[in-house]
Amino acid sequence: MYFILTALAAIVTTILWYRISEDKYQLSTLCFIYWGATLMWLVDHVIAFLDEGGAFFEMTLDATLLGIIVVLCGFFVWGMITFVKVTKGTLKN
Repeated sequence: MYFILTALAAIVTTILWYRISEDKYQLSTLCFIYWGATLMWLVDHVIAFLDEGGAFFEMTLDATLLGIIVVLCGFFVWGMITFVKVTKGTLKN
């Protein structure tokens, strides 16, 4: 489930990034964070599926909570990056 949640976050963020023409909110950074995590989970799932077999997606409560935590951590890191860039920009003026 964490793969699905991270991929959905990446898709939604990418759509928002395309909708907002200026990158004032550093949405490209958030896209990179979520797409990087999605690619990481994809490789992990493919290797585990080929090596161990079994189900490709985990639909458990633990996997769902992990997905939510990963999305929130990515959002937090993006918020900190955006805050630092905005405060640096206002301090120069």
